[in-house]
Amino acid sequence: MSLFIFLTVIQAIVAAAMIGTILMQRSEGGGLGIGGSPTGLMSARGAADFLSRATKWLAVTFVALSIVLAIVAVQATSADEISTTLDRNVAGEPDPLGDASAPAEAAPAGAETPAPSDDPLAE
Repeated sequence: MSLFIFLTVIQAIVAAAMIGTILMQRSEGGGLGIGGSPTGLMSARGAADFLSRATKWLAVTFVALSIVLAIVAVQATSADEISTTLDRNVAGEPDPLGDASAPAEAAPAGAETPAPSDDPLAE
């Protein structure tokens, strides 16, 4: 379980970094683009190239972490057998629809009431 939590925290950090890099990129209308000197890495072209590559690798990392988290979640919660939580032996009030002590005149003419042993779920 600690691996799942660790990977979830890493994915949250990657998601926040990806949101930041997307918001810093220059859009058609100017957006929140960053400025800088006209030469070097932080020029308009250098920053755009860096942010595009950073966004690409952050997106690849996010998708990979999503796949790994899905695998870890399936392995942590998988069961080897199918179990049912339905308890058919509940004590208490009798079922009003399946009450055998109901008067016979309540049933329509010609209708047969099935015996309790005919019920496939009453095992």
